[in-house]
Amino acid sequence: MANMELQWYHVLIPFLPLTGFIINILLGREVTRYKAHWFAVSSVFGSWLCALATLQDVLAGKIIDADLYTWIISGTFKVGVGFLIDPLTAVMLIVVTTCATLIHIYAIGYMHGDTGYYRFFAYLNLFTFCMLMLVMGNNFLQLYFGWEGVGLCSYFLIGYYFNKKSAADAGKKAFIVNRFGDFGFGIGVFMVFLTFGTLHYADVFANVNSIAGKTVDFLGFNVDLPTLIALLLFCGAVGKSAQIPLHVWLPDAMEGPTPVSALIHAATMVTAGVFLVARCNPIFNLSEIAMNTVAIIGALTMFFAATIAITQNDIKRIIAFSTCSHLGYMFLACGVGAYAAGIFHLYTHAFFKALLFLAAGSVIHAVHTNNIQFMGGLKKYMPITYAVFVIAGLSAGGFPGLSGFFSKDEIIWSAYASHSSVGKFVWILALAGAFFTPFYTFRLIFRTFFGEYRGGLAAEEAATHAHSSSHSSSHDSHSSGHDPHGHGSSSHGSGHDSHGGHGPHESPYIMTVPLMFLAIGAVAAGWVGIPPLLGGGNHFAHFLQPVVGHPEFHATHAEEWGVMILSTTIALIGLGLSAFMYLRKTDLPERISKQFSLLYKILYNKYYVDEFYNLTIVQPTLKLANKILVGFTDAKIIEGIVNGVPNLIGIFSQKLRRLQTGIAHHYAIFMAAGAVFIVALIILLS
Repeated sequence: MANMELQWYHVLIPFLPLTGFIINILLGREVTRYKAHWFAVSSVFGSWLCALATLQDVLAGKIIDADLYTWIISGTFKVGVGFLIDPLTAVMLIVVTTCATLIHIYAIGYMHGDTGYYRFFAYLNLFTFCMLMLVMGNNFLQLYFGWEGVGLCSYFLIGYYFNKKSAADAGKKAFIVNRFGDFGFGIGVFMVFLTFGTLHYADVFANVNSIAGKTVDFLGFNVDLPTLIALLLFCGAVGKSAQIPLHVWLPDAMEGPTPVSALIHAATMVTAGVFLVARCNPIFNLSEIAMNTVAIIGALTMFFAATIAITQNDIKRIIAFSTCSHLGYMFLACGVGAYAAGIFHLYTHAFFKALLFLAAGSVIHAVHTNNIQFMGGLKKYMPITYAVFVIAGLSAGGFPGLSGFFSKDEIIWSAYASHSSVGKFVWILALAGAFFTPFYTFRLIFRTFFGEYRGGLAAEEAATHAHSSSHSSSHDSHSSGHDPHGHGSSSHGSGHDSHGGHGPHESPYIMTVPLMFLAIGAVAAGWVGIPPLLGGGNHFAHFLQPVVGHPEFHATHAEEWGVMILSTTIALIGLGLSAFMYLRKTDLPERISKQFSLLYKILYNKYYVDEFYNLTIVQPTLKLANKILVGFTDAKIIEGIVNGVPNLIGIFSQKLRRLQTGIAHHYAIFMAAGAVFIVALIILLS
């Protein structure tokens, strides 16, 4: 039973960041300027405090579903701006506001001296507002508003360095790729209204069983109605959460500043798709096809992205592919009915993945390059960054005792024990992911923090210059590991590169203190979900049970122990192999890449998916646009009208001008002829 009382602090959660955005965007250029962070940080910190109070309400058993005001009324269509505050909302509020607060604080140091300082914090505040409206909304239209709002902010922030072509292109790519998914999502929202006559969650989910087994004609095909709605909604999740085949935007999104990567592309926005599936679980539960699709897409993306990550050399892109992979884990869990396990991993992942990104930003801040081939030996220069990086890596790898272990193990166990017809298939892929995750994560750590320092930006620029001046046909541009978009994708503006000559250094406390707090989350956040097998009560799953239910598993404790030991052993093997290859036999990776050069090139070039899309979609679209829009529509029709009408008037005026001879008897003849014509016309019409 919903408690309809909406408290003042519930309303402040999204509107405080909106206030910070308005102040900075209107007054930033002339007034707030380099003090913009005061308004931005204080607003999200206030939201965090209000979120804690809201969590207390939910823990006390209150579920709040209330409208602030009526937004749209048109015939039978009525929707308001309102909030649904339940256990799922409470989890998302804690994730969003906690990560946003720490990342805002970190950004004070990271973006120091940037010429667009106020603009950056304004965009971060606007994103936080849109994300909070997304997770707090009580209807599909408000969800869609927040959904498109975070997409717009992502475009702003990926292309924050808009004078840099690669950043501008990456922003456009993210925006356009997401249009494909959001088109399906939009149709799904229309289908929900046409089916139920409302867009409010409570009314839709209360009547969802009435559509079980119903079919509908869609594009000439007779399809199952719940399957159709679920898959259309899932289209949006595939785009926003960077799943196959719409994953290609996320690695390029690393062109944005590192705080953007941590907040939007790791901790919050990209998890919106998982939130959508969990929120709409009553619809998805009606369709085995939709559930299997979610599980398979998630498992394939998880494996696909993990195999790419083992070959990349851009520090942020490695973590970006790791994000794709972990999002795949979350969808895998939802697809086998273990929604609580998926949200649990969303919750723990926010801490250790935000920590990985921010720690990577700390490294970039010190060496001014993204390429791990030009790092090395940073452990002695950056002890705090090194320590938190290892903690985040262990948590991401699923090692016992840390947050990532409990959530990832819960997903692997759920896949094994579920009744899903694809459960065992996705379980095998999940085990493969358990190997790859610690392998590529610690490859990154070993290459960055161990060995000798390899020169940072200066060495990369020297290598780039040598490569550009070399004309040797035997040189393979990919073997150098230099990503042309890597360097500078997290540049900090004109004020930062001036420190490049001082060598590696630990980041200031304004950056390292948020890292320490996130490290606590990477260690301890998962302790609320310790399974009964390990002496816990899995309080997290019980907390979410009123919203997402509890999956039925029929497996023994011995099997659960076996699955846990197997996944942990595989993770240890992945870590051990990474240490052997990158600490002991450091020449082995290069020998393997040469021995299996074709496979290496395929993985390094991300399975050539971008090239395939460019060949089959981008180039044909551009050619068609140039031929039809530019060659015909613009040149023939628009310019024909714009230039043709004045030309026609000119021709007519030239002809008309000949009648003005200036001779009196000519005018007399015209007047007489006119009079005769009028008289004749009167006679004929009478």
